[in-house]
Amino acid sequence: MTSSPARRSRSSGRITLHDVARAAGVSPITVSRALRGERSVGHALVARVKDAAAQLGYVPDPAARALASSRSSHVAVLLPMLSNQLFVELFEAVHRTFGPAGYQTLIGVTHYDPHEEEQLLRDQLMHRPAGLLVTGFDRRDETRQLIAASGVPVVHVMETSPAAGVYSVGFSQQRAGHALTHHLLQRGRRRIAFAAAQLDPRTLQRADGYRACMREAGLYDAALEWLRPEPSSLALGGEMFAQLMQRKQPPDAIFFCNDDLAQGALLAALQLGIKVPSQVAVAGFNDLPGSEQMLPRLTSVRTPRVEIGKQAARMLLRLMRGEHVETPCLDLGYELMLRDST
Repeated sequence: MTSSPARRSRSSGRITLHDVARAAGVSPITVSRALRGERSVGHALVARVKDAAAQLGYVPDPAARALASSRSSHVAVLLPMLSNQLFVELFEAVHRTFGPAGYQTLIGVTHYDPHEEEQLLRDQLMHRPAGLLVTGFDRRDETRQLIAASGVPVVHVMETSPAAGVYSVGFSQQRAGHALTHHLLQRGRRRIAFAAAQLDPRTLQRADGYRACMREAGLYDAALEWLRPEPSSLALGGEMFAQLMQRKQPPDAIFFCNDDLAQGALLAALQLGIKVPSQVAVAGFNDLPGSEQMLPRLTSVRTPRVEIGKQAARMLLRLMRGEHVETPCLDLGYELMLRDST
């Protein structure tokens, strides 16, 4: 049994772009353009090239393509955590936007560790990514220098910065924290606690908003802040709620930094027989799945993570193509979801 001419073209047996070109009766550059989906190649020719590639079992080599064209076909994405639904939704939006444009996403999870982020970035830059998406602005100076020296276009997500030459898509965590605290004050609450876990930069920005609003009202009390370094969870939320309500002077409202904590608090309130909101109001942040189904329904801040992912990917696509970005600092805002728990 003899091998096909295509398979004899390389001693390794790997089907190459030249093999596909020969089978389709076109030039290698035409094959490359057809498989990238460039509009300059007609539909009939694209179909012929794809048919030849499918028959030969051709699989593109991203590394070879990047080396030949000085361009990569993947984008590096650094996120803090994938156990958080917020970042899962953001990443899915990023992935769905880059895919049709011919780019793949190379994801790295930093676990909120600046040293781990730096190492991940070093590893990913070795693959010569076409672009980079990173979360927020809080990172080591060494990591910032690494990004700057790489020359790779970068877009920051979940936070915004008006600084020149910086591209970002997000919203003001501080203003959102201020707005939710103001809502609780408008409902007549005066002893408003701020309960937080994980203590990442965005959580601390929400805390800044809470403090500013309470100080403006002349009601700030540092003893009402309940900050824990552990990862956010339902169980921790229930534990924090019980501890806060056991105080000699318990709060009349609790602003939890994330919905899973607040959901855990509502479950604990049912177990402890504490009435929400008549005894204590409970509010969360991010409006995660399940919050609207809680009893009572949870008041929260809806954050536009899907739109952030989509718009950040579109912004990075423009930068990678050398196109002008009209709005480098894109603030997508937030929405107060006022429900029964407050």
